[in-house]
Amino acid sequence: MDYLNAYTESIAISLIIIISYFFSYISKKTNIPSVLLLIGLGVAVQYFLKAMSISLDQYIMEALELLGVVGLIMIVLEAALDLKLSKEKKPLLIKSFFVALIALIGVALLVAYVFHIYIFDDFLKSLIYAIPLSILSSAIIIPSVHSLLDSKREFMIYESTFSDILGIMFFYFVLGGVDSVSTSEIVFEVSGSIVVTIFLSLVISYIMVWLLQKLESKVKLFFLIAVLVLLYATGKMFHLSSLLIIMVFGLVLNNYSLFFRGKLRKLIDPESLHHITDDFHVVTMETAFVVRTFFFVIFGMTLDFSGITDLPSVYIALAVLGITYGLRFILLKIFVKRNITPQLWIAPRGLITVLLFFSIPAQFLDDRFNPAILLIVILATSIIMSAGLIIKKEDMEEVDELHFNDWDELDKEIETLKAESSS
Repeated sequence: MDYLNAYTESIAISLIIIISYFFSYISKKTNIPSVLLLIGLGVAVQYFLKAMSISLDQYIMEALELLGVVGLIMIVLEAALDLKLSKEKKPLLIKSFFVALIALIGVALLVAYVFHIYIFDDFLKSLIYAIPLSILSSAIIIPSVHSLLDSKREFMIYESTFSDILGIMFFYFVLGGVDSVSTSEIVFEVSGSIVVTIFLSLVISYIMVWLLQKLESKVKLFFLIAVLVLLYATGKMFHLSSLLIIMVFGLVLNNYSLFFRGKLRKLIDPESLHHITDDFHVVTMETAFVVRTFFFVIFGMTLDFSGITDLPSVYIALAVLGITYGLRFILLKIFVKRNITPQLWIAPRGLITVLLFFSIPAQFLDDRFNPAILLIVILATSIIMSAGLIIKKEDMEEVDELHFNDWDELDKEIETLKAESSS
């Protein structure tokens, strides 16, 4: 019997999206990251397909290649559209940027050193494998921190967004410097690429934002996304930092009042752009949701648990976790100074980590790296984050209960406030 046809595939795709929606709901109620549930679903699908003697290896790899390109673009665009630039948020933006940057570089270098000692002879290859494990997952963090205080929630959103964008750029910059013969040459090439790309990104972004409000057709958002994919692919062909184009466009669109000043302000219609930005948020959110869903399910379908009992790999994964939380504790103490929980425990690795691992060029693929390291780190960081959020939620509920049950203390506070206001 042929199990694979257009109808069964349509049913499977629809069921996965519907289940993912309910996973998101469960995640909000329990603080259990939906990524864990999606990976579990993928594992269940893997064993079901094996039981039915169905092989999808070829289809999975083809899907991953397409999801990889679209996923990177939509995640960076979604992250950029979440960044609202303003004077009031400047201290928070600076603080979260430096925490994300230092944590990314610090963890990547330290983890690369561990890989260099125990797995690879080449430090460059070690760094390529280490960078994905150093990136926070905004795909997991943003939906999971809704119950935190505003200041903590915003800090985590900005930090994870910066970590995503900087991490992806860092990864491709390192790959771009593979053929360079010296460190100075790598720095020169990377710097030149950034300068040229930023200039082109600003020009392209201004033109696209202006053009976007001039398009009369109601069907224009996916037209624009198609243009972004075209720009990304063209930029990659010319060895430019293509993701900067996506990021800058998102920033210009979401903060058009800051970029279109003076005479340039006459070129835009704020009301029109406001509606377009709202629509764009919806499209990027929905598309990123679908990409996240299928990527984690596919990741679960490809997992091989046979290596998870390999003790050296377990020890290396524990070293990665120790470096991650140790450096995070130091940075939060320096930049946040106090009340650093549950931010300390919110350091999940997720979609970007998986995407970049699947993007490692064939010339760097090495059987000495046990995929169990990746699996342990992703699962452990998600479980630790979940536990940290649940404990913090219980603490907040206990505080609320104390405040509202201790009526005598509450009456005293009310009387004190009345006396202060009357005086």
